[in-house]
Amino acid sequence: MADPLRLRQEDRPDFEAVLHLALTTTDIPAALNADPTGQATARLRLRALGDADEIAATARAEYGTYLALRTSAEPDPPPHRAAGSLLPALAVLTPLIAAASAAVLLVLGYLLQLTGTEDTLPGSLVTAGWVLTLIAGSSALLAFAAMLRTAIRGGDGTAHEARVQQARQNWQRALLDRGMLPHLRRCLREDPSLRPTPTLGVRTAHFHDSRTATNPKEHPSHVGQPEQGPADQPQ
Repeated sequence: MADPLRLRQEDRPDFEAVLHLALTTTDIPAALNADPTGQATARLRLRALGDADEIAATARAEYGTYLALRTSAEPDPPPHRAAGSLLPALAVLTPLIAAASAAVLLVLGYLLQLTGTEDTLPGSLVTAGWVLTLIAGSSALLAFAAMLRTAIRGGDGTAHEARVQQARQNWQRALLDRGMLPHLRRCLREDPSLRPTPTLGVRTAHFHDSRTATNPKEHPSHVGQPEQGPADQPQ
């Protein structure tokens, strides 16, 4: 069964960004200067990319937190396209149409009443106008509540996005400190091309010192001086 916290393909760019950071802004570049050809850097990069899962395992806790927050921040599947485009239009148009119709009916109804019309039409127009006024007010209130809810959810989404970004930064920092840098330093110690070698001058001086210590008669202070026998020694 696959490890659910194994480094995912979409997180590979973040892993490579941490690798680039380790190769350029830490103590690693100073060690790589011993190889002017740049082959050690290429070998180090390829080895880190090949051991990505092993390196990422050192920051499992932070990576799990980041994945959990990122998954919860993924948007829900959108509703049906027709319903999604019709409901906002109705929410905007209903209060406007109802208010305009209410105003027309109220004006006509009251004008007919002022002219002394004794039919039931003026009263019906006024009643319908007030009903439409109530509908316009209710629909406007509902539209305002929907807009307020959207604004609140948008604020929550912004805060959640900030938490996701913080979890991502925590994972990258743990990946750098506990995984990437120790792995690169271990690889540097194992790379034979970066091991210091003694110079020729150091070996020559060391050889000369050993000869001087084993052959004291060959010391420069004895050069050109004959050996003294027992007869030549001072009395």
